[in-house]
Amino acid sequence: MSTTGRADPGLRLIPFRGLRYVPERVGSLAAVTSPPYDVVVRPDGLLHLESADPYNIVRLILPQASSPAARNQQAALTLDDWLDEGVLAPDPVPALYVYEQEGDGILQRGLIGALALSEPAAGVVLPHEDVMPHVVEDRAALMRTTAAHFEPLLLTYHGSTTPTGATGVIERAIEGEPLLRTTTEDGFRHRLWALTDPADLAEVQADLAAHQAVIADGHHRWATYLRLRDEQASPGPWDFGLVLLVDTARYPLRVRAIHRLLHRVPVSKALAAVTASGAFRVRTLDVPLPSALEALGDAASRGNAFLLAGDGRFHLLDHPDEALLARTIRADRPPAWRSLDATVLHSTLLDDIWRIPDTPDEIAYIHDTAAAVEQAERHGKTAVLMHPVREEVVRDLARQGVTMPRKSTSFGPKPASGLVLRSLTVN
Repeated sequence: MSTTGRADPGLRLIPFRGLRYVPERVGSLAAVTSPPYDVVVRPDGLLHLESADPYNIVRLILPQASSPAARNQQAALTLDDWLDEGVLAPDPVPALYVYEQEGDGILQRGLIGALALSEPAAGVVLPHEDVMPHVVEDRAALMRTTAAHFEPLLLTYHGSTTPTGATGVIERAIEGEPLLRTTTEDGFRHRLWALTDPADLAEVQADLAAHQAVIADGHHRWATYLRLRDEQASPGPWDFGLVLLVDTARYPLRVRAIHRLLHRVPVSKALAAVTASGAFRVRTLDVPLPSALEALGDAASRGNAFLLAGDGRFHLLDHPDEALLARTIRADRPPAWRSLDATVLHSTLLDDIWRIPDTPDEIAYIHDTAAAVEQAERHGKTAVLMHPVREEVVRDLARQGVTMPRKSTSFGPKPASGLVLRSLTVN
């Protein structure tokens, strides 16, 4: 196999020697896992994970210290210590890993491997969201210092609804005994198998070479992979990135919204600005969260709509003023992009009406709806609840080369962090 990954067409997923927890050295596999770094609700979720087990993966993906450099060095030292202590150990031979998640009415199966980082112009991996440079630099500094990929990003491709090619290999593999199985506290069951047979690996390679993928989760990590690849003077392990690749024709993902938490704006102030502008119809709903989300979904089926929360009630914003949308939203994008809720939120509400810069000091991004509402109510902030975008809209825009506003979607289930890691120094 080539080692550069720069010239080959289509998707190319190669085996690697995964770093995995040694079960006898930890309390339980469930106790050392974590959601992806950007889904952990800080500080509460971080503290909960740190206390779950002294070896929880959160100490690597979100290390705590007095400065960014110290945090990254702490993660590198922790990784070295865990390897020396036998808490983590590399598998004996390179493998692709079949990963299964099941729970909450959904079954997901895919392949974890090291993906060749083709040049962006090749269109092999399609992003659909913008990224923030400071987050990419933060992740890049962590990866440089640790020389490791701690959690796979999630890619999707549209293959076959029948178990052929890579999917056929996956479904044969799950008939055997898994390397590990565990159930995390969210109720999801996780299983992992290793693929090492040359015939299976060749069948996977032949199938994937005909496909392109869309980034479902991990845009910042993908941008980080490309940055670190471009920093290298010669071909090597940085030419590959750790990914979970899922065929959504066989295993559809669930698409959810990512909500915004406005740190310095109480609901009363946010509502007053919207009302004064006349930009949206505003209705107050004295109903439980599930009923409010139903009302949001109904309104979103007819146009742009949002829910504001934080004062014990819900406030539905819908029927935006068309003239205001025409004035505030850039005209050089496709109609599907101009009509996205995330586009209207950022261009019309955040930029024009509320005049809030999109910085971490002003806005947090929260995946869990109840957590967003709870944090807003506890701290006197405003949660802006979003309705999810349809997957076909995301894929169509990605194929057009049009990126959505960042954090527009949340595909899931996301892979649990901590089940398999990739060291760039282990051959």
